Amino acid sequence: MARYVVVMATKKQIETDVLIVGGGMIGLSQALALAGAGLGSVVVERQPLETLTAMDHDGRVSTLSYGSAALFGQVGAWEHMADHAAPIDEIRVADNGAPLFLHFDHREVGDRPFGFTVENSYIRLALHKALAQVSDVRLIAPANVSMVERDQVGVRAELTDGRVIRAALAVGAEGRNSQLREDAGIRCLSWCYDQTAIVTTVRHEVGHGGIAAELFLPAGPFALLPMRGNRSALIWTEKGDDVPSLLALDDDAFNGEIMARAGDHWGRIECDAPRWSYPLGLQNAERYIDTRLALIGDAAHGMHPVAGQGLNLGLRDVAALAEVLADDARLGLDLGGGEALRRYQQWRRFDALTMLMMTDGLVRLFSNDITPVRLARVLGLSIVNRIGPAKRFLERHAAAMTGDLPKLIRGEAL
Repeated sequence: MARYVVVMATKKQIETDVLIVGGGMIGLSQALALAGAGLGSVVVERQPLETLTAMDHDGRVSTLSYGSAALFGQVGAWEHMADHAAPIDEIRVADNGAPLFLHFDHREVGDRPFGFTVENSYIRLALHKALAQVSDVRLIAPANVSMVERDQVGVRAELTDGRVIRAALAVGAEGRNSQLREDAGIRCLSWCYDQTAIVTTVRHEVGHGGIAAELFLPAGPFALLPMRGNRSALIWTEKGDDVPSLLALDDDAFNGEIMARAGDHWGRIECDAPRWSYPLGLQNAERYIDTRLALIGDAAHGMHPVAGQGLNLGLRDVAALAEVLADDARLGLDLGGGEALRRYQQWRRFDALTMLMMTDGLVRLFSNDITPVRLARVLGLSIVNRIGPAKRFLERHAAAMTGDLPKLIRGEAL
């Protein structure tokens, strides 16, 4: 079987079905999904290949829903990351130390975990290993797109080194600062939260038992996500102005601040990796398509990590776009035709808007310490915990088992 090609030579013109700008987790997943449907793609990424496949840990992890893991299984990437994935069997949500909390157990909706925690560096490496087993994918890295022309005939992109790529469709997968989105004149609804996420890995004396715990504090959510061994990923949200002083603490003081928030459930907790920080915000493009253009992942929408659904939402974009394009390819239709893109946008916008509103509502509801609101929150968590149908719905949603799901998310081939 042919292997994917990292294009280094100066071939002046390259023709393909789909041009994907952005070779991160979403862009590479899209290339794999298209390859599974027999469609070729060229991925243009500005970072060098050595950076893309490096195992330098940047603190970021992803919580993959069971549906996202199913997609990775279908495109050949799961086998390369499974050994590094820690299952999430239970989810516990509490409000600022209140005795009542919301408890989700995967056994209440099936025999499979809600999802998995995987370090992003392992996901990226797994995607590259999967790409090495497919044909018709060309990764051009490092490279920059200098110009993209899109019209009724097709897409013509020029790289800064003079090479030209011709395709039927361009896909923007470059993240929140998407140049393709900006060039198309697509505006974004966006705002910044007065919050910054401190991200690191911690080691604890007591095993986590596959439990993902999220504690809502006045400054923002404090989450511990299970990893392999007695380790957890820490996503600790604080007011932006308070983060520099916390990051400047020595190890003992920093560990003490973690313990003060986490309590003694995990025993002694110690930071096991460097600390990183990321400012938080919300963003949603006014539309996800334009003439021969589709936006996926953070190029289309970006959200607060409170529910851990950012990558999962982007992977549902990947699956939906691959499915509509595969359908058109089987019928011999133009891959960049407007009808396929309209189906993609209609399919994805409602799901994305629902998730954005939900996460924004959670942030605004829980990131305060107003006594009547706090009491109502605690009561609400307790009520939901006791109402079986409502709790089952939320549990199924956490595992990506609800809604009009694309085939790849359901674990089905295109």
